Amino acid sequence: METINHELMEWLQQMGVADGNLPMIQRIVVIAAILLIAYVLDMIARKAVIPLVHKVTAKTQSNWDDHLLSDEVMGNLCHLIPPIVVFVLIPFALADEPNWLHFVRKVCSIYITIVLMKLICSFLTSLYTLSSEHEKLKNRSMKGFYQMIKLVVVCVGVIIIISELIDKDPVAILTGLGAGTAILMLVFQDTIKGLVAGVQLTANDMLRPGDWISMPKYGADGAVQEVTLTTVKVQNWDKTISTIPPYALVNDSFQNWRGMWESGGRRVKRSINIDMHTVRFCTSEEMEAFRKEEWMQDFEGTGGEEVNLYVFRHYLEHYLRNHPRVNQGQMIMIRQLQPTAEGLPVELYFFSDGTNWVPYEHLQAEVFDHLLATLHKFGLKVFQSPTGLDLQRLKG
Repeated sequence: METINHELMEWLQQMGVADGNLPMIQRIVVIAAILLIAYVLDMIARKAVIPLVHKVTAKTQSNWDDHLLSDEVMGNLCHLIPPIVVFVLIPFALADEPNWLHFVRKVCSIYITIVLMKLICSFLTSLYTLSSEHEKLKNRSMKGFYQMIKLVVVCVGVIIIISELIDKDPVAILTGLGAGTAILMLVFQDTIKGLVAGVQLTANDMLRPGDWISMPKYGADGAVQEVTLTTVKVQNWDKTISTIPPYALVNDSFQNWRGMWESGGRRVKRSINIDMHTVRFCTSEEMEAFRKEEWMQDFEGTGGEEVNLYVFRHYLEHYLRNHPRVNQGQMIMIRQLQPTAEGLPVELYFFSDGTNWVPYEHLQAEVFDHLLATLHKFGLKVFQSPTGLDLQRLKG
């Protein structure tokens, strides 16, 4: 260093600089040279190295390098070059000014810490994007974990910056924070509970982005959009957004419809009330007409007189088992429920061959339209409370 300074002073003297101004001019020249070196290295990295890296990553078949060496990551790496150059070379200019040297190096250290924080956070963002595209991880709510790691990185960076400003060891600052742990836990209680809840939700595979969940307590009934440390965003079917604390999904009960989507079928469980006065034995003429039908080929009689409701239930089961939009791999059942004052409920229990809402509703309507239209063929009627028209007929 002394040799370089001595040669520079001789060169300045040869240039005609007065001896009184020599130290100041020398310092200015060295500082300008340091800044020029930092600028040139930064431009080389931005204009040559980054495009070269992008060309190399574009030729590879894997996409992990495209994410981990993205523009944001490489840009933050370039931001590190100027402060590091200044930190290393500034003693050449301020060797005889220890106070200024200490100040400049402290500023460089703080700047380097901030850029490192941004670099690590951008790297974590790229890692999250990469994991979201991975076959085994894309259905996991990993965003909360990455947010927590970023929070730890920021906290560590802030502690390092404070230690630089007050010239204290970071370990000593961490030790001093022990007394304020209770306050920190109070301030970050939602974040801490969100992290714990996120671990439980992910470990038990209770929730994934895209799942349809129902949680009436929070007015949520729709698809999960995002799972973070502090909120779970649900877009309801009316296009509104509900936000739920993650720990509420662990502490309270919610309904996840993922199993229905994965099964490929959606359950239909509806009943119709039969007027019990119309339940009777079939006549021989009726049974003879029924036996001519194709749906009676697999009919198992009771061995005696057949009840019209029994024959009708057999017809409905045959109808469902031959319906093209009914899932034949799932349960199909026609059963009676407990009779009530409103009649005898006959319940249809089956699954649609698909999970989309509109076709599902169309299938339900089609099946019950057919049911109502065929009841009279078996001598059955639907029970319904008297209407004004019924009372008028009675009066007439």
